[in-house]
Amino acid sequence: MNDPTPRLGAPSRIVIQAIRGVLKPLVRFMLSQGLTYTILIDLLKAIYVEVAMNEFKLEKKRQTDSRISLLTGVHRKDVKRLSEMIEADAPPPENVTLGAQLVAKWIGQPNYVDKQGRPIPLTRGAKEGGEKSFEALVASVSKDIRSRAILDEWLRLGIVHMDANDCVCLDTEAFIPKQGFEEKAYYFQHNLHDHIAASVSNMLELAPPFVERSVHYDTLTKASAAELVSLGEALGMQALQTVNRRALILEKKDASNQNADQRINFGIYFYYEKKDTSNTEPTDHKA
Repeated sequence: MNDPTPRLGAPSRIVIQAIRGVLKPLVRFMLSQGLTYTILIDLLKAIYVEVAMNEFKLEKKRQTDSRISLLTGVHRKDVKRLSEMIEADAPPPENVTLGAQLVAKWIGQPNYVDKQGRPIPLTRGAKEGGEKSFEALVASVSKDIRSRAILDEWLRLGIVHMDANDCVCLDTEAFIPKQGFEEKAYYFQHNLHDHIAASVSNMLELAPPFVERSVHYDTLTKASAAELVSLGEALGMQALQTVNRRALILEKKDASNQNADQRINFGIYFYYEKKDTSNTEPTDHKA
């Protein structure tokens, strides 16, 4: 189905069930943050208007408030008001952008990894470690920020730690801070947006299918689940590092190409919880 025009009328029961399942963990998070139903309704109205305006245009026809009202169910007066309030998406926090670049280099460039592809400990300063130093790593990405400021922040967030030789060690092989709500919030929206966008594209057949596979079982002990978490994390990190190394090479090659306008996001996830015994239907275990 390549026609972007939305279907009018009642949505199918299957679609409603799917959306319900997607929304449950989001509502759990929103309630934990004090984001009530009334706040969410105003937010949803604005998003409905924004998406309808930008993504459901008719070719060679002006987008009207009446049509947006018809598509979204939002009153025409609200459409006019909300369409004048649409804001551009906020750019990622500077510390997130810089941090992602630094980690990508640390786990992706040959001079920063060992023979097994693991990020090596880095001396603090270039005077002691030369190119294989944390100072040199930071300088390769930004000349404006001192490496000590980055180091102090990363120690606070739990991204790095100092070893017995006073070298900087990367604690996680992907930029997922243990602390720092702003950083977590950015990756929360960034990764969930892209995962859902890929799934929606696959459902609507808007493009060649994106990679979206999973393996799921529902009759395991907690110990077995924990073992699989470790296995999935190890194998997933190998995949992330492989894609990251190749992306660094391709990004450098494409730097002067005027058609280099594509962004990519490749990720992994793993989740487990106690099985919901209210659902007695058999579970498909296939990938």
